[in-house]
Amino acid sequence: YQRRVRAPLAHRTTPHTMYQMFHKREDGHDDSIWSVSWARSEKDNSENIVTGGVDDLVKSWNWRDDFLDYKATLKGHQLGVVSVTINAAGTVAASSSLDSTIKLWDLDSSKQIKSIDAGPVDCWTVAFSPDGQYIGSGSHSGKINLFGIESGKLEQSLDTRGKFIMSIAYSPDGHYIACGGIDGIVCIFDLATGKLLHTLEGHAMPIRSLTFSPDSQLLTTCSDDTSIKIYDVQHANLIGTLSGHGSYVLCVDFCPDNTHFATSSSDRKVKVWDAGMRRCVHTFTEHSDQVWGVAYNENGSKLVSVSDDKNIVIYECPI
Repeated sequence: YQRRVRAPLAHRTTPHTMYQMFHKREDGHDDSIWSVSWARSEKDNSENIVTGGVDDLVKSWNWRDDFLDYKATLKGHQLGVVSVTINAAGTVAASSSLDSTIKLWDLDSSKQIKSIDAGPVDCWTVAFSPDGQYIGSGSHSGKINLFGIESGKLEQSLDTRGKFIMSIAYSPDGHYIACGGIDGIVCIFDLATGKLLHTLEGHAMPIRSLTFSPDSQLLTTCSDDTSIKIYDVQHANLIGTLSGHGSYVLCVDFCPDNTHFATSSSDRKVKVWDAGMRRCVHTFTEHSDQVWGVAYNENGSKLVSVSDDKNIVIYECPI
């Protein structure tokens, strides 16, 4: 009965599901929310959402019975939390902060596992390797730093010979790692050899976010130049440039269906795109300020976004 109260008939997933706002959590943080991640736990099948904000806090939530349940506040950072991510197993979260630390959190116990000193002003976006053994972080010196989860130490550095790295992503197959710089340049490395494979100079301004498709064949990038670009990873060919946002594009996440991806922007909008058709299929306008983060759930039926307006919004997406 509780499910029915929380999710009226129009909101239930049916073969005719439409794009729609499903749930809104107002004032999820006391200040701007800068980052979000969503993953299902292999341990207990719970759906974990983690958010990070300007208030120095990481918060964990459970998506349960079509409702966002607050779980815990993870304290320890001294400055704003720039990036959060959850490992593939859905059990450990990582956060990076303006305080130059990366912290690892056990999502079951809500306890801090480890704190990694990334060096002075030297960590921005963080990403788990698909096998969960490493955490990658961009740095101000133009290097991708790979830290061991067990050791908590810097294990490898990949040098782009470029500028400050703002975004980072592993390919799901574990073969590549890509990063986007403040100078608009994308670098793709072969993880087995540590060699720089491709340098892509498609954007004219900082690349805030990038993501691989689930099959690791495509790389999607978004930038302050308001455009989104799709590349063929193997050949480094530009497949398409998409426009539609009215300001900086701040985040991109690929849908598990391998067809759609979502973007969020300073124009206060969240957009869903069809990668094959290279067009926008839906625009959400639920936020009242710039939208810093967007993330899909495990099967792509839901999407979450976070914003300077302090709200967490969950949408339903047809799959």
